[in-house]
Amino acid sequence: MNANDLIYLDYAATTPVDPSVIGAMTRSLAEEAGCGNPSSLHPFGRRAAERIEAARSEVAALIGAAGEEIVFTSGATESDNLAVLGAARAQADRGRHLVSSRIEHKAGLDPCKRLEKEGFAVTLVGPERTGRIDPRAVAEALRPETVLVSVMWVNNETGVIQDVAAIGALCRERGILYHTDAAQAAGKFPIAVHDLPVDLLSFTAHKLYGPKGIGALYVRAGVRARLLPLLFGGGQERGLRPGTLPTHQVIGFGAACALARGALGSEGPRLTALRERLWEQLRAIGGVYLNGEGAERVPGILNVSFEGVEGESLVSALGELALSTGSACSSASGEPSYVLRALGRDTELAQSSLRFSFGRFTSTDDIDAAARAVRREVERLRALSPATERPTVSAGDEVVGEAGGPGREVWIRFRLQVRAGRVSSVTHRVYGCPHTLAVAAWLAERLPGSTHAALIPGTPAQWAETLGVPAEKLGRLLTLEDALRDCQRRWPGV
Repeated sequence: MNANDLIYLDYAATTPVDPSVIGAMTRSLAEEAGCGNPSSLHPFGRRAAERIEAARSEVAALIGAAGEEIVFTSGATESDNLAVLGAARAQADRGRHLVSSRIEHKAGLDPCKRLEKEGFAVTLVGPERTGRIDPRAVAEALRPETVLVSVMWVNNETGVIQDVAAIGALCRERGILYHTDAAQAAGKFPIAVHDLPVDLLSFTAHKLYGPKGIGALYVRAGVRARLLPLLFGGGQERGLRPGTLPTHQVIGFGAACALARGALGSEGPRLTALRERLWEQLRAIGGVYLNGEGAERVPGILNVSFEGVEGESLVSALGELALSTGSACSSASGEPSYVLRALGRDTELAQSSLRFSFGRFTSTDDIDAAARAVRREVERLRALSPATERPTVSAGDEVVGEAGGPGREVWIRFRLQVRAGRVSSVTHRVYGCPHTLAVAAWLAERLPGSTHAALIPGTPAQWAETLGVPAEKLGRLLTLEDALRDCQRRWPGV
């Protein structure tokens, strides 16, 4: 399918670059500022520096900060690392304890793991079932030696908004630095950091229609001394992030922030209406669960789980939709979302979740088409599952063999009709990943005519090689083999 035919519903992973941002970046590359190093003192360098400072002001204005409080980085991941590692290491003589949450982005959790290897203690607070972090739980986790709390503003999978003001107030009254990852918050609703007890705030351009590769860390005035850099050499960005700034990317970031600030009043209500429209159509399917229900959520994210559906098979079947099963930064692992598991979802529901995220270029028609596609595939996959078939035992010339079961990665049921010692016809029901479904169908085509002794055509390893199944999926094919062996045990006359 051509990419132009896809409906893009993965704005939480990255947003399309706005055409006006592309224009601003292209012009900057063609003019004098594009060839000057902003650290140079000649006219080309001064012009580049002027353009960067103008963009810095736009970036700062989006969150209500002063320009000198903005440190440019390569993105929110680097900003999170600079905030967490930099603040902890700079204050190690004051204390070696941090508090964060179990549902942070990996860009926040992995620096905490790094610090544990350096001798720091980290307490991860669990969420409520709604996905909300209770400020009281944060308060209980604080110790006299706590030097940093890092709790994200908006969760990237569920869209749940945390009570930044309450968490920050706990920190402020104890003299503890508070950092929040605002990658999914900046540009989505008004932010005024000077009215909030926030010391460090991370955000990035590519989540708000700007270019990838440029982000920022807000460092509240007076906090600079409690932060150590991760990189060294050059002294740029007040010594916190050295390196020659990419002028065109900074300009694109500034243009994107200006656009976002101008759309704050109108875009939120529009996206909320789209989110609710999609949810109403999806919930009508039945057996659909809203992740983050009961908590305040950002307008452009809807995360739902589908009962009785294997998530990878669902996503693979939705070829006309571009979306994620969870965080785009970690969904490639195929593991159930650790965020949804922390919310109390069982493995099956966590694994069958879809994150729909939409934005500036999403239309009502896109939402309706997505809902129709999801309904089609959910109903198709449920019809394939053994769960929707009334189980029966083998009777007469029929042989029913089964392996796996509810809550497992694979559940397979073969139903064979046996005539004169040979398989005359086969039906099957299967729950599993796309590779599992494909191999089960391939086996079902080859079983007619088989005898009891020759019922299993080859080995799982041979099936995997023939159909190109990845090695890590081989264990799932063993379940198919188990179901055929169960058929052999139940064979008439055996």
